[in-house]
This record gives sequence, structure tokens and C-alpha cells, in this order.
Amino acid sequence: MCAGSGPIAGYITNLQTSSPALASRLTDEWQSLRTLGAASSAIALFTSDDSACTAELAAVSKAKSAAGFVVMFGDEGQADRAWQSGVLGFVPPAPGELPTGLNRGTATGLGISAWTFDRTPVRLACWHKSVFVALVVLINLDAAAFKTATAAVDARLN
Repeated sequence: MCAGSGPIAGYITNLQTSSPALASRLTDEWQSLRTLGAASSAIALFTSDDSACTAELAAVSKAKSAAGFVVMFGDEGQADRAWQSGVLGFVPPAPGELPTGLNRGTATGLGISAWTFDRTPVRLACWHKSVFVALVVLINLDAAAFKTATAAVDARLN
């Protein structure tokens, strides 16, 4: 597990020395989520190479990595609005705009308020369930690992 995994504030603090520009962008993204009603959040990152711990989420490298980010909101409406606005810069595709590798809604297996991107080496899912918004990003891991990761996170959102 990468240093800084846990509350998003700790992750951002951990990035300030090694990746100040990324830390600044994530601070802005977290502030935007708070403005939309985010009450708390946590991030967990796992990688085969420590250098990926301070890289942008979904940045392609040779390392295998998995990241999960979950935000809790005050109510379902806030969570839905935040999901629609985008999470950490990942914005859902517009309905009907589904380039290769993108799925939206129930086809994702994660509910109507969900979208996935699956194009090797990047696999990404973002969805809203109850008062939560989740983001899972895998790099250089197979479809089975992606399905397992999203199912594990989804099962905990209740």
C-alpha cells in the first residue's frame, strides 16, 4: 500500500513534496467535492513500483497499480450531483456518447449512475450508490482483477 493511503487530506499532504502540481490539483478537486457536499473521503493505492504512488491516477506506466477513492456525501442528491460533475477530473460520458471502451449505466454492472472505461492498460469505474461516490482505477491489471476490485468496493457502499 502506498504511503498516504487513508483520508484524502493525508494523501494530498504526502504528495506535496514529490508532486506539488498534482497535490495542488487534487486539493482543488477535493475542495470542489466539499462544495458539493462531501463530508469525508478515503483513498487506497497499491502498486508494484513505489514511483506509481505519486503519479496521476490513470497515468500509464509499466507498474501494475490499483487505486480506490470513495467519497461520502450528506445525502443521495449531493452524491448524484457530484458524480454527474465528475470525480478527481473523471467526468461521466454524456448519454449516447460512448467511444470504444466506455460503458454507462446498467451495462457496467454497477447501477444506473455508473460508467466504466476499459481499454488496456487502463481500466476505470466511477459510480454513485446511496450517499457514496466511488472511483476505481487499475493500470496493467486484467479484466478479472477489475471486476473483483469494483465488486469489492461496491459491496462496502451501504
